[in-house]
Amino acid sequence: MSAQNQIRYANFAKFYPYYLSEHSNRTCRRLHFAGTSLGPCFPPARLYSLMGDWVMWKEILAGKLRF
Repeated sequence: MSAQNQIRYANFAKFYPYYLSEHSNRTCRRLHFAGTSLGPCFPPARLYSLMGDWVMWKEILAGKLRF
């Protein structure tokens, strides 16, 4: 995500739809789900991105997003 996108989103609720669009590929989503399940191995580059990982993880478990 560019610095311009980081400035554009005033809060996480507005950022999350963009985050999901960036992770619409099932393989990408699965990799993020697995990585999030294992715990953060690397410090997050951006807080919203890390938050997006956890919300997407929860939505996959709840059946709201296809795994």
